[in-house]
Amino acid sequence: MSLVIGEISYTNILPIFYYVNREELIQRGCSFVPKVPSELNRAMKAGTVDIGGISSFAYAENKDDYKLLPNLSVSSPKSVGSIFLFSKVPIHKLDNKVVALTSSSATSVNLLKIILGSFLELNVDYVTMDPDYNKMIQQHDACLLIGDDAIRTCWAQKEDIYRYDLGKLWNDQTGYPMTYAVVAARSESLLKNERLVSDLYEQMVKSKGRSKRDHYKGMITSIQRQLGGSATFWHHYFAGLNHDLSARHIEGLLRYYDYAYNMGLIDSPVNNLSLWQGATDWKSV
Repeated sequence: MSLVIGEISYTNILPIFYYVNREELIQRGCSFVPKVPSELNRAMKAGTVDIGGISSFAYAENKDDYKLLPNLSVSSPKSVGSIFLFSKVPIHKLDNKVVALTSSSATSVNLLKIILGSFLELNVDYVTMDPDYNKMIQQHDACLLIGDDAIRTCWAQKEDIYRYDLGKLWNDQTGYPMTYAVVAARSESLLKNERLVSDLYEQMVKSKGRSKRDHYKGMITSIQRQLGGSATFWHHYFAGLNHDLSARHIEGLLRYYDYAYNMGLIDSPVNNLSLWQGATDWKSV
């Protein structure tokens, strides 16, 4: 048995993975592959990654081939704190302007298109670039950054740039939480490795619960060594995130898919989510 596990290389998904027993899982044939969301999306579609965190948007594009692991996601009830539009002008003045999109994202890129095109009814042109804030903002009117790239940019941001949190903009318009990433598995991988996936799933849910019970303390210390930032900043950041996939999350995600389909961002409607039925119920852990 072997299982290739894709791990989004941003801090926002870390609570799901932090306390997973990697050594044990590696001995059992697992391997962990850290990549930004757009790279994991492509690897899952190609079959080189079996299971892991992917963009919610990528699930919609491949819904017939994937199953979602219940009760796991990267979401925010309101502000997300790491997905930002940086703009030289107020957001409502971006009509007929050019916005640079990070090449690292799928969900957030299309969420921005929904916000600007559907919510604000603006006509905006887009270009996709590597996530380099200085180049993006110098060459264009606004730019979208996600994850740790967005966090580091906020720390160094100049005062004359407007900043908009996409989680807040989504919630202000819809009242729903926004789910940026889900934990998905290729259907054939589940058939071949159901016991191993079940054990991995148990560890992920336990890791999520332990991280929250510990108030993310050990995890934050590790993050500070790698990225810097104060403990206060990181505690506030994780307090604004959520890693569940409740009925309310699913309602919000289906609303997002409705907007995406109506704007022609996905080819077919998504009316429900296909959840893996082999999962043991670890909600109370």
